[in-house]
Amino acid sequence: MDEHASKKMLLQYGIHITKELVASDKHEAVAFAGKIGYPVAMKVLSCDIVHKTDVGGVLLGIANPEEAADAYDKIIKTVSEYKPHAKIKGIIIEEMINGHELIVGSKKDIQFGPIIMLGLGGIFVEVLKDVSFRVIPITEKDAGEMIHELKSFKVLMGARGEHKANLSKIKAALVSVSKLVMDHPEIEELDINPLIVDERRAIAADARIIVS
Repeated sequence: MDEHASKKMLLQYGIHITKELVASDKHEAVAFAGKIGYPVAMKVLSCDIVHKTDVGGVLLGIANPEEAADAYDKIIKTVSEYKPHAKIKGIIIEEMINGHELIVGSKKDIQFGPIIMLGLGGIFVEVLKDVSFRVIPITEKDAGEMIHELKSFKVLMGARGEHKANLSKIKAALVSVSKLVMDHPEIEELDINPLIVDERRAIAADARIIVS
């Protein structure tokens, strides 16, 4: 499933998603960016591209109509050079939001069945391997324990001048992902990366669902 379809599925389970529209040409990109409100992010929409950033498929902080038009052309050109056979459905025009970046994932384990993972984004996952796992289904209590198990938990609590993350929203998102995966056994993998969390909300800014 592409990002847009994956997010719609998350929304059905109460997981908030970014405001976004899919542009099929440069003129729509400019119009949709104005409708959503600058600054915006722009991302290629294609089932054939898993890691959009690696192929030049993501541009952030687009600040005005001229930049939106240029970004549309640049993404199409760069992605087509890296992935000439990829089917591009359009360009996602998405609101820019700030907060703590988390990763929520699920995949099927041969021994335990579907499992769910929570980690703090950036170097906390890639370098420190700061993640927590549970076997699905999980309860709100399980979700709370996963959050507290993170080595970087104090960061979420507002350490070093950071804003405090809304832990209740993180727990709700984890339980919702667990229910979604239980309801849809055809889901082989699910990734929300990032789930952006501030003091009020938790929003899926990017998502990918792979079904059998």
